[in-house]
Amino acid sequence: MDQNPHSLFFVTFFGLLLLSPRVSCQLDYKFYASTCPNLTKIVRYSVWSAIANDTRMAASLLRLHFHDCFVNGCDASVLLDDTGATKGEKNAFPNKNSARGYEVIDTIKTNLEKACPSTVSCADVLTLAAREAVFLAGGSYWDVPLGRRDGTTASESEANNLPSPFEPLENITAKFTSKGLDVKDVVVLSGAHTIGFAQCFTFKSRLFKFADGKPDPTLDASLLQTLQSTCPEDDADSDTKLSPLDSVTSTKFDNIYYKNLVNNSGLLKSDQALMGDNKTASMVINYSKFPYLFYRDFAASMVKMASIGVLTGQSGEIRKNCRVVN
Repeated sequence: MDQNPHSLFFVTFFGLLLLSPRVSCQLDYKFYASTCPNLTKIVRYSVWSAIANDTRMAASLLRLHFHDCFVNGCDASVLLDDTGATKGEKNAFPNKNSARGYEVIDTIKTNLEKACPSTVSCADVLTLAAREAVFLAGGSYWDVPLGRRDGTTASESEANNLPSPFEPLENITAKFTSKGLDVKDVVVLSGAHTIGFAQCFTFKSRLFKFADGKPDPTLDASLLQTLQSTCPEDDADSDTKLSPLDSVTSTKFDNIYYKNLVNNSGLLKSDQALMGDNKTASMVINYSKFPYLFYRDFAASMVKMASIGVLTGQSGEIRKNCRVVN
C-alpha cells in the first residue's frame, strides 16, 4: 500500500466527524470505553489471526457485515442458525455455500464473553470485524460508533432480496436508496470488490453467449480469455470455481478495482455497469485516480451503512452466543 495507514486515519477521522451528529443520538464512539476497554484489541487479534490463516477472510467478513445490514438492519440477524420455528438467513440464495466468517465471529464473541460477559453485541462485533478486515488488508481505518443491540428474528425472504450481481444498476441503486443510502454509496461500497473472489456462476453468462451468441463486448479480451479457461462453458462443475474480483491485487484493499473498471476489466456485470452511466462513471474515474478520495469516502459510507436500522437502548438483546437468541 502506497499510503501510510496512520495518515489515512487522520484523513478519514476528520471526514467522519461530519457524520457523528447523524449517529450520536443512537450510537457512541466510546460506548464500551469503561465496560469493555480491550474490545478493539480482542477483535483485531482474532481478525488478524483469521486473515493470516486465510487471506480471503478479509473480504468474507466485510461481505458478512454488508449482508447483515441490508436485511432488517445491522442487528446480527445473518448470524442466527435455523430453528424449528424460524428459518434464518444463512440458507438464503445469496448466502448459502457463499457467506463465510461465522466461525471467526464465534471466536471473537467467545473471547469477549470471557473478558466482559454479556456486554458487547454480536452486531457490534460484526461491524468492528469488518473495519479491522479492511484495515488489515491495507485499507483505511475509521472510528466506529457503537452501541448496537442484537435482533431476535431473521428473515430468509429478505435475505433473498439482497442486491445481486445479476441485477441492472438501477435495481441495485433502488435497493440502496431504500436503506437510506445513495448513488455515491453504491459506487463507493462497490469498491469492497477490490478484495475477494466470486464463483464462476456469478459472471459466466458474460463469457460465451451474452448477446447475439457472443461474449460481453464490454469485457477486456485478455481477461475474457483467462475467464473462459477458468470457467468452461459446458462444465457445470466449474460453476463454483473462484476468480478474483480484482485480478491485479486480489488480497490488497486499494483502488485498483476502479482502474479495472476503467479498463473494462470488471469481473461482475453489475460492477462494470458503473461505467455505463455518466454519473457513476465519473465517480469511478475519480476513485481510479485518487486513492485517498476512495479511502475517505469508503470509510464514510461504511459508517453510514453500519447505522441502518440499528437497535439501541432496550430494544433487542445482547446475545451470549451469536448463533442463537438468548
